[in-house]
Amino acid sequence: MDITLRKEVVINKQICRICMIFLSVIAIGLGAFVRIPLPFTPVPITLQTFFVLLSAALLGRKLSIIAQGIYLFLGILGLPVFTEAAKGLVYLFSPTAGYLIGFILASILTTVLLKRLKQGYFSAMLVFCASSAVILLSGSLWLKISLGISITQALFMGFIPFIFGDLLKSQAASFVYLKLNKRVKEILY
Repeated sequence: MDITLRKEVVINKQICRICMIFLSVIAIGLGAFVRIPLPFTPVPITLQTFFVLLSAALLGRKLSIIAQGIYLFLGILGLPVFTEAAKGLVYLFSPTAGYLIGFILASILTTVLLKRLKQGYFSAMLVFCASSAVILLSGSLWLKISLGISITQALFMGFIPFIFGDLLKSQAASFVYLKLNKRVKEILY
């Protein structure tokens, strides 16, 4: 009887997948509003990368790419989901738009590497750090292009100041991922 009470019944896994996609989209959008502006760069510190990495790890490649696509689509439509509540297609030409492309690339990398590496805290941390680096490199490259600055300047504005914060976010994402992964996989697949 006790075992029966602890186990929920998941009636429709497709509905669970849709709910998890939208929870990820909401979390990434809300993460954009947890921001710390830096005076020497147009790029603020946000919690978006934490939620991008976590959603990729928990949802898998297909569902996390769908979540990233919906997030971008909602922002392009004009909903205030991007950092500083920026809206619309114009935001995709702003200096920080490269990070959004990095979200998709990091989602793919996260899912590929997590499949290939042994499950554990160190492996997850390594994957999340590599995926964070992809986001930062993508953002820095776009900073270089959009602002017409050197690659060195772009790295000092868009990569280096974020290393410590992304290490902390990767550490937190690793911890949460390892706690939730098994149960989320049971619910979704």
